[in-house]
Amino acid sequence: MAHTFLLEAGCWRLRGNWLERNGKLIVVRGGTMVTWSRENWFTMVTRLVFPNREREDISCQYLGRLDTGDQKYTFVLQHSLLGRVEGEGWVARESIVQRYWVLGDPQRRSGFETRYQRNENI
Repeated sequence: MAHTFLLEAGCWRLRGNWLERNGKLIVVRGGTMVTWSRENWFTMVTRLVFPNREREDISCQYLGRLDTGDQKYTFVLQHSLLGRVEGEGWVARESIVQRYWVLGDPQRRSGFETRYQRNENI
């Protein structure tokens, strides 16, 4: 199954687990809205909610570019907890992997995330 997440404009529901540094899994829910411009630029607004209140909710506003036919993209985003973030992503057949780093952060925080489409409706 090839996914359409990020590759097409629309609203997407997110469900899954957040993996903490200590290995603890936390249930996360949310949504993403994706829009595209003519020049291969996309904007994406994401909100992650932690139903059990184990973490503070997260909001992100992305601006990125994915050229037609490419599987790699770059982005900048404003993160509600981290501030300004920059990163790159890879679109695979059944997932999207993003690597990111916090700009101007004395702790030099960075990370990655993987998003999978579980079926055609999710």
